[in-house]
Amino acid sequence: MASYCRLGRLFNLCAVKSARLARSSVLRCQGAGLHWTTNVTGINKRWPHSTPLHIPVRSMFIQTQDTPNPNSLKFLPGRMVLEVGTMDFAAPRDAYCSPLARQLFRIDGVKGVFLGPDFITITKVDTDLEWKVIKPDVFAAIMDFFTSGLPVINEDTPQADTAPSEDDDEVVAMIKELLDTRIRPTVQEDGGDVVYRGFEDGVVKLKLQGSCTSCPSSIVTLKSGIQNMLQFYVPEVESVEQVKDEDEVVGAQT
Repeated sequence: MASYCRLGRLFNLCAVKSARLARSSVLRCQGAGLHWTTNVTGINKRWPHSTPLHIPVRSMFIQTQDTPNPNSLKFLPGRMVLEVGTMDFAAPRDAYCSPLARQLFRIDGVKGVFLGPDFITITKVDTDLEWKVIKPDVFAAIMDFFTSGLPVINEDTPQADTAPSEDDDEVVAMIKELLDTRIRPTVQEDGGDVVYRGFEDGVVKLKLQGSCTSCPSSIVTLKSGIQNMLQFYVPEVESVEQVKDEDEVVGAQT
């Protein structure tokens, strides 16, 4: 019983000392910071306000999707890339109008860049270069670009328009409508695109872009896919041919 009494007196003594210490110490806030005043030491200590630390957070989740072309890979940043249409950059010199494409061409092993509505297709130089080597650099470049706030393309950049116009005759207008509504969306799912380049003597001239440029199955896509569909709806179409730019022809010959 005596032990309980001594413990009770000890706890009471500690409580009294704590109460006195609390009364002798005053915490107050004045303008620029916190002041701690204690009667024991007689020292007035100033606690400055802590400045908030702003750390930029990257919340982009980039996915990849295989294409029929083993040298092309589709990157989906989870946001809009181009508001209208698509753009194909077959070489670094073609990317003068796109800050994003220029940044991607700085990566060793990148041969071509294709921009779609919500995806970016990267074509590497050859099959000997493995994707696991350049994918981290592509991820970093895409993430850094979209966090920078720069435009994907310059405002004054002209874009190819394959939509039907008033100057088109009935056959050409129907060909363009089929391309825009039936064919191009399907090709874009594989990371590429098809651009109308003309219709003459029953031959539809098309330019393949993105993953379709050097795809081994591009001829099959043209003949078995696009040509069959156009011939079914437009009897005037006799065949479909692929058109390449002069620099692409020279590069293929060398």
